[in-house]
Amino acid sequence: MVASIYNWLDERLGLAEIIAFAQHKTVPTHKHSFWYYWGGISLFLFLIQVFTGILLLVYYRPGAEAFESVRQITYVMHFGWLIRSAHSWSANLFIFSIIVHMFSVYFMKAYRKPREIGWFTGIALLFLGALFGFSGYLLPMDELSYFATKVGLQIPASLPFLGPFTATILRGGPDVSEFTVQRFFALHVVVLPLLFLPLLGLHLYLVQKHGNALPPSELAKPASARKSIPFFPNFFQKDLAMWLISLNVLALLASVYPWDLGKQADALSPAPAGIHPEWYFMAPFHMLKILGNWLPGATGEVVGILLFTVGLALWVVIPLYDGENKAGSRGRIAHYFGLFAVTALLVTTALGYWGIR
Repeated sequence: MVASIYNWLDERLGLAEIIAFAQHKTVPTHKHSFWYYWGGISLFLFLIQVFTGILLLVYYRPGAEAFESVRQITYVMHFGWLIRSAHSWSANLFIFSIIVHMFSVYFMKAYRKPREIGWFTGIALLFLGALFGFSGYLLPMDELSYFATKVGLQIPASLPFLGPFTATILRGGPDVSEFTVQRFFALHVVVLPLLFLPLLGLHLYLVQKHGNALPPSELAKPASARKSIPFFPNFFQKDLAMWLISLNVLALLASVYPWDLGKQADALSPAPAGIHPEWYFMAPFHMLKILGNWLPGATGEVVGILLFTVGLALWVVIPLYDGENKAGSRGRIAHYFGLFAVTALLVTTALGYWGIR
């Protein structure tokens, strides 16, 4: 019976071709092979986001009843607190894994020819992932999410020309309200998935087409000295093991440190002390804060946004500068630029959290 079902599906789906491709596909093995798993970890955490998000969608009510619906999910629905905690923790782990994956790709020079479009789509996926986090953070409409969103929307509002208009469109008015929740909900569950899923499909296709890149240290070796393992089943089994470890980490965080729900947001009450954006926005937030103290008025915010935008643009177009698979001054400059970016992000994030203690 099993053989009959397989043959029936094989005739219609070409399963034998897929299996043959997986068996012939190989993955390089070297001392940096650990970093190959972070793309798969990011994909796994995204799938958990989709699954838990659908479960939350059954009971969540956007708009004026947003807080009450989240309160019922957290305290009334059976295991609602666990699903919500898993969704929130996996969102943070998802963005963290994408960032680690991005830096591993950068320092392994996996953005070089012919993988430039893979780099561009990966950066776009990270940007959309951050928007997923920002739009979803407001949906509980508790005190912390309300004031943190107000702080976060001050960044686009400080941009000249289109900044205030963009912030007003996102808020649905002059201030964060139930209309903002409805717009963020539509962005979170409709607009962003429609953009994310096709881009993810293209990114995965490019990974399969070009394979895993070798770091410069391995490219310097003769071809006969390079080692690899079959993708299926060898690397696939290790990938599944990393998924299992990720699931255990997520389960531990969600159960031992359940995601809290604060007081209902009140626009007339003062903002609690220490309000700040999520950790993945802390670096630009603190940079704006530093420059705002150095430069008078709104000049500091504008200069800070311009500097961050220029740095981000240089980061995105690095394949156009260092695009050849050979040693040279451009590769060294790109490497030092990456070290500077990592250091700047870590330092500004740490200083940002130190300042709110």
